[in-house]
Amino acid sequence: MKQLFHSIGAMVLILGLLGCKRPPSNLLQGYVEGEFVYVSSPLGGKLTKLNVQRGAQVKEGDVLFALEDVAETAARDEANHRLQQAKNTLEDAQKGKRPSEIESIQAQLKQAREASALAEIELARQLELTKSGAVAVDSTDQARSANIQNHKRVEQLEADLKTAGLGLRSDAVAALEAEVKAREATLAKAAWDLAQKQQSAPQAGVVNDTLYRAGEMVVAGRPVVSLLPPANIKVRTFVPETRLTTLKVGDAVKVRLDGVAEALSAKVSFIAPQAEYTPPVIYSQENRSKLVFMIELRFDDAVAAKLHPGQPVDVEFAP
Repeated sequence: MKQLFHSIGAMVLILGLLGCKRPPSNLLQGYVEGEFVYVSSPLGGKLTKLNVQRGAQVKEGDVLFALEDVAETAARDEANHRLQQAKNTLEDAQKGKRPSEIESIQAQLKQAREASALAEIELARQLELTKSGAVAVDSTDQARSANIQNHKRVEQLEADLKTAGLGLRSDAVAALEAEVKAREATLAKAAWDLAQKQQSAPQAGVVNDTLYRAGEMVVAGRPVVSLLPPANIKVRTFVPETRLTTLKVGDAVKVRLDGVAEALSAKVSFIAPQAEYTPPVIYSQENRSKLVFMIELRFDDAVAAKLHPGQPVDVEFAP
């Protein structure tokens, strides 16, 4: 009987030793981590529309939410009206006087030319009469003065007509052009402010969380929706110091999930430049194995969509 108990004990010890066999050295534990994209508006306001829910799939450019934009719309419209007013003023200044004003100057010039022609005829007549002694010299002087005045009037109106077609001076036009540019900048700023009241998905991904409800006031810069794009899903694991020299960025590895028979393909995307844990004593051959280095693995988007942040995984390296 005693030998029987010894035999059974030996078998149990052997089975126990077999059951406590260490896992393969090329298999490490890790976990899934996500780098979330927090979508916010640089302007605050009341949340009027929330177009997505948690867990929803969104494409790049899909509208996520909208804030109240009454003030921004009014500012945009006002800036647009002021810009049109500045453009009209500049255009009017470049055209010169109105057609009716130019027609008035032309009519005055026509009258002045006719008067000048009559004054020349009268001067010639007075000169002939003066030679014959029929009129006094004073009459001839008056006719000569009237003729000169009419010539000056014609020259003045011709200059006015030329100026009327030129518009304002170049410096005045330049000032109006600068005003138009300033109004354009104001309109661009107002349009940008209005556009910021509606935010779209910068990348395709899953809506991880919505942080406000419709009707709530959102502070400027505070996230309203958090997204998790597939490209931002990664696996983190820690390798011992002894394996560090055998790894490099770009190495292919296998990641195994609970309940999934087929391993997922991944690549090493990052190797930490320093150890995550340092022993409290000086390095020695005995404690060197306590050093571990964090590495990160990335997947193709289609593979990454199968993973969830916080999920434990097994990372299998090439032997």
